[in-house]
Amino acid sequence: MSTTERTSATPLLIRGAIYGMVASMAMAMFAMVASVTYQHHGFFTPLFHISALLGSPAAMMTSVSQAMVGHHFWFAAGPALLGLVIHMVTGAAYGMVFVLITHRLRRTLVIPAGMAYGLAVFVVSSFIGLPIAAKLTTAGPVITNMAKMVGWSTFAFEHLMFGTVLGLLTFALSRSSTSEAYVELSSTVPV
Repeated sequence: MSTTERTSATPLLIRGAIYGMVASMAMAMFAMVASVTYQHHGFFTPLFHISALLGSPAAMMTSVSQAMVGHHFWFAAGPALLGLVIHMVTGAAYGMVFVLITHRLRRTLVIPAGMAYGLAVFVVSSFIGLPIAAKLTTAGPVITNMAKMVGWSTFAFEHLMFGTVLGLLTFALSRSSTSEAYVELSSTVPV
């Protein structure tokens, strides 16, 4: 890819990263509410669970045990921030891939494509991404079995929500600049 091609794709990738981060925030909020309401864990348990990828699962375990005695909002800033950063960076990466895949898609198909993409991310994360990430770090089963620990249906719905929000944002916010990005990319990015 030449410098000109990279430059013309940059605005699209930036939008994709932003959309992915916003969609990952919506996903995280659902996970945190689900954690308290029907999983009976702590509100911040999902962030602590994600932070176990690069840190310790201790905060996650403490959050769950504190919730068992009625303290659903136990908080540790370091692990929560680490979990948030990992989740946002992952969302940004998936968002960039989504806009690259869908930048030529007819506008009316972007939302359904986002939903399908969210479910594809669920499958890839559950069966490929998380097991590989766990082996590359010291996280082990806490990360490998994340979908099972969270609950398969909850984990699938979280990813469906991610893809839906990603599709909605792409549909709603990129209309004004879609034609410019399409013209730029259609002449530089091979199909």
